Amino acid sequence: MAGTASAAPSQPVDKVSDATRDRARESAADSSFNAAALAANAETVKAATAAALAHADATGVGKNETLRVKDTLIDPDGKRHVRFVRAYQGVPVVGGDLVVHLDAQKNYLGVTRAIKHRVAVPSVAPKLTAPQAAAKAAQSVSGKAAKTELVVDARSTEPVLAYRVTVTGGGKAETGVSHSVVVDAGSGKVISSTPLSDGFISPRLKATLRDQGQQAKPRKNAKSAPPSKVQPGAGFPAQANGTGASFFAGDVQLTTTQTAKDSFTLKDPSRGGGETRDAGGKELGSFASGKAFLDSDNRWGNGTTTDAATAAVDAQYGITSTYDYYKATFGRNGIKNDGAGPHALVHFGDKVGNAFWSPECGCMLYGDGDGETFKQPLVALDVTGHELSHGVIEATADFQPTRVDARQNQFGEAGSLNESLADIFGSGVEFRTNNPGNPPNYLLGEKLGLEQKFLRRMDKPSLDVLEGTVDYWDEGSYDREVHAGSGVSSHAFYLLAEGSGKKTIGGVEYDSPTYDGKAVSGIGREKAQQIFYRALTRYMVSTTDFHEARTATLQAAADMYGENSTEYKAVDAAWAGVNVTTANTPKEGPAVKR
Repeated sequence: MAGTASAAPSQPVDKVSDATRDRARESAADSSFNAAALAANAETVKAATAAALAHADATGVGKNETLRVKDTLIDPDGKRHVRFVRAYQGVPVVGGDLVVHLDAQKNYLGVTRAIKHRVAVPSVAPKLTAPQAAAKAAQSVSGKAAKTELVVDARSTEPVLAYRVTVTGGGKAETGVSHSVVVDAGSGKVISSTPLSDGFISPRLKATLRDQGQQAKPRKNAKSAPPSKVQPGAGFPAQANGTGASFFAGDVQLTTTQTAKDSFTLKDPSRGGGETRDAGGKELGSFASGKAFLDSDNRWGNGTTTDAATAAVDAQYGITSTYDYYKATFGRNGIKNDGAGPHALVHFGDKVGNAFWSPECGCMLYGDGDGETFKQPLVALDVTGHELSHGVIEATADFQPTRVDARQNQFGEAGSLNESLADIFGSGVEFRTNNPGNPPNYLLGEKLGLEQKFLRRMDKPSLDVLEGTVDYWDEGSYDREVHAGSGVSSHAFYLLAEGSGKKTIGGVEYDSPTYDGKAVSGIGREKAQQIFYRALTRYMVSTTDFHEARTATLQAAADMYGENSTEYKAVDAAWAGVNVTTANTPKEGPAVKR
């Protein structure tokens, strides 16, 4: 294991409804665990805060700043990592995140910082009022201001007092309707506008597919199966075993909740209450607004769009499979590592040909297709794994693009890492689930029915001609569209896991090249996943670029296997294979342009 957070995991609902004594015993044990975990966390956070101030030259934390903990991780060897966001004179700082690293005795080991400069502004008294800033932000994306807060935007080398405004209803649902807009509190200039939901199908790709007149022809694999109920006489609500006929994964088993003798709902009590609901064709702003799916025989969907529950089968199967992947592989209890199961809304909006992770909703959103390029919901397993992984990334490094264009395409290396790691872990969900109806591979979106037979792939990313994905790093990566740029780190991961050259894995033929033509030997997918996950959760921050990602994965490998290990050397060779080396490390990455 790469190490687990010290928060207590949620417990599954007991299968035997009258086991009161066992539940009481478990509850007492959980309470003791919670108390111990909270105490350990408090001591760790206290030590990390003191270390950040004592080592201000390294951490960049000034006397006018306060730290707020976002995450605390304790490794099996006792090392501790505390992720902070900060405030300047009580005002939250955008781009000021950092991770303080401690040894098992809580001594300072080092820091990972998002920015290298100090945070300071002449005054925290804004010239613009909050309503004025909200109006400017709403106008910039033709939406409605929902939340406005004063911030210090430190992403540029010259920090500025600003307002961060959440704007809803701006743009089309299929490209994301909510934005985080940052407005200069002095001049009123819009500094940045970033979509809060990042769709699986980017605006650029959507335009390309429409220009080419492509119509996706998905590869479905549905079949029916008999229902499986809870035994009669069980108390309600009770955990039940159901079946579903999906679009993409064939017949699947679903854990559901029986609420009455002949009534079931698509909620999984064994996985933190993971649930799928129906948005009913509306652009709902919250999961709670969705309508629960109900069924009388615990047999869901029919494999086609004629049954509204079919999309829900794929979604529920996807969110629970992703939950299982993170828990079994990394010991992570849910997307936010808080024990809560993932949520999903299907049938979202009108003619939405996309799927999203929505930070506002804290859930997955799936449209039913645009009726033009996509005539079915994008509920394939790796799509769900990819999008929910964006939720994991948001809860950890929270990579941010360096810019967003007028069509809502995102650019920059941190944004490319966001897409790449979502692809890496989305593929990992497929491998862990190992469903014959949806065979695992290093391809992304292969079930969607695009003409090139996949959307992205990791062994040779440039085979994705639709997005112009690249195999290797170059200086163009600084300002490359994030899906195109994601190939650099995805390719590095593939080389680390499987190595270069020709091979057949699970019936799929791969042929992975390297930048310098040197052969690279893989260390296996399991080890590669652990290294990349450890790097993400401990050594990456919102501004991490490819060269910093190389350093982070090397540090992760050193933690787990030692600096002289085969694994450490393989990480170095994998990044060299995509032209990310010490020799071509830039002096400093680009800051946000104002």
